[in-house]
Amino acid sequence: MPDDPLPAIDPELLFSHLSHAKGILAAVSGGPDSMAMMHLLARWGLEHRVSILVATVDHGLRPEAAEEAAFVAREAAALSLPHRTLAWTGEKPKTGLQEAAREARYRLLIRYAREVGASHLVTAHTQDDQAETILMRLAKGSGLKGLTGMRRERNREGITHARPLLGWPKAALLDLCQTSGWRFVTDPSNTDERFARVRWRRLMPRLAEEGLTASRLARLAERVAQADEALEMKAREALEGAAPEAGEGGLSFQAACLAEEPFEIGLRILAQALGRIGLENIRLQRLESCVERLRTAILASESLRLTIAGALLALDRSGRLSLRPEPPRSRGR
Repeated sequence: MPDDPLPAIDPELLFSHLSHAKGILAAVSGGPDSMAMMHLLARWGLEHRVSILVATVDHGLRPEAAEEAAFVAREAAALSLPHRTLAWTGEKPKTGLQEAAREARYRLLIRYAREVGASHLVTAHTQDDQAETILMRLAKGSGLKGLTGMRRERNREGITHARPLLGWPKAALLDLCQTSGWRFVTDPSNTDERFARVRWRRLMPRLAEEGLTASRLARLAERVAQADEALEMKAREALEGAAPEAGEGGLSFQAACLAEEPFEIGLRILAQALGRIGLENIRLQRLESCVERLRTAILASESLRLTIAGALLALDRSGRLSLRPEPPRSRGR
């Protein structure tokens, strides 16, 4: 995305892709990003006959959270938007808290979206959030797919998760709230350096001084996403051309394509094949190691048996690869 000044935020353009939604659930925490989204959605909703509901997740991690949810409820009511507080109850993990909270948050939101018949969930992720995500994934050694960042739309268990503010910087939304007189709250966890995202956020101004701005990182994510889409398409074509056969919960295909295609395509062919038997989100390192071993065996016309992420892979001497889920392990052995 270029560093040119941004135009005024037009709700009609911002939410145009939501005009055919059967119902919209807006996740609003009370911060300036989500409060700006709620006000803009309410304004847009006046011109469109789409049901808009608001939900706030109380993670039960801070005593102020309940009052913040009540604040959002009052502000939503002033806009004639129904509101529900969703509570994350039960014991909280001592490690990986942010990731666990994120999983709980989406679980609660998707469940509620289904309950109220909403087809879309919208969240207020911004350009800055996208930049932080790219940096965090880069630091963890992510592959191309990880560097696509957050998508503007994705499917979550049948609900469309949309991020309409992904092209907008936090500063623009904060300024909009302040100039419009829209109230918001400040979450102290956003400055808690125990969390990796906060530490990366602190580094962003220094990186921007060297030219690595949030807008340029977001543009990088868009370009990587375009490349990722092309590679996925090429891998699908290669897999379809390898005589795939499904049966009894498994899949087999002629594996020569894993060795004949460039390594990156081979990775994606295997990932797609595993996805067809219900195994997804496999660690890149494990996938790379598996493809390397398969390519070596294919070129040597050797058979090979190995496991990866709950799947049994069997390559026969004719070069056909069979994949099936591992059977459940017997207890007590």
